[in-house]
Amino acid sequence: MPRLTKDQTKPLDSRQFLLAVKRLADSLSYGTDRSPFLGQGLEYVQSRHYVPGDPVKTIDWRVTARTGKVHVKEYESPKSLPVWFIVDTSASMTLSSTKVSKYQLATQIAGGLALASLDRVSPVGILGAGSRDLNIKPSLSRETILQWLHELRHYDFHEPTRLGKKLLSLNPSLPERSLIFILSDLHDPDALPALKLLGHRHDIVVIPLRDPAEDKLTGAGYIRAREVETGRETTLSAKRQFTSLADLTSALKKASLDHFPIHTHRPFLASLRLYLQSRNLLAR
Repeated sequence: MPRLTKDQTKPLDSRQFLLAVKRLADSLSYGTDRSPFLGQGLEYVQSRHYVPGDPVKTIDWRVTARTGKVHVKEYESPKSLPVWFIVDTSASMTLSSTKVSKYQLATQIAGGLALASLDRVSPVGILGAGSRDLNIKPSLSRETILQWLHELRHYDFHEPTRLGKKLLSLNPSLPERSLIFILSDLHDPDALPALKLLGHRHDIVVIPLRDPAEDKLTGAGYIRAREVETGRETTLSAKRQFTSLADLTSALKKASLDHFPIHTHRPFLASLRLYLQSRNLLAR
């Protein structure tokens, strides 16, 4: 059975990390229009009488010919949804039996998706789902994104999970419909009810991160363990405490929540890009 240990891997330096995030953003944006306010990104609303100063290229020749008076077309620029990234910063995310931990992967994916969203002129915000105070409202500032990415790279092995509570606290503060990405191992039993509540008003995409050792613990009977977030030693039932990925995805389906599980030991980039494109998520 693979052994879960604290993340001992040496993190990438700032420059390497930034390059990795930019490459991920470029890969996720591949094949999408990065200029939603040009050409096809404009939605026709109505035609009105010409006013001196209106561009000639906006003249509606069909209506002008029918009425005998010059009309121009009016367009409405599509408003991009604010994008929130809820990153689980709790200690369980830093345990790993593979080269890359769930936390490292979550940070890189959040950074890549954030920069890709920025290319679509969507403001980006971040909320940490642990005990730390990390809550930055959506912004179009690239520097702001790099700032919270830098903060995310530093983690605490004893930080408890508060995913459910953080989601419930976020809900009243969202005045408009938003696109919300959840990057977590979903070990918080309060998370799913909170996600269901947010799903009534917002577009939710859950990205469960899974270490291969967690699958080996499911159904293992009673095991002696030490809770990484509190340090408390206990005996627990693996059948009750470690939900299989199949059970987790089934619960997300029943809740009508979009989800894309990622394993830390498997390639994911190509399938994640196809998933985002199939649901047109980065173009919302």
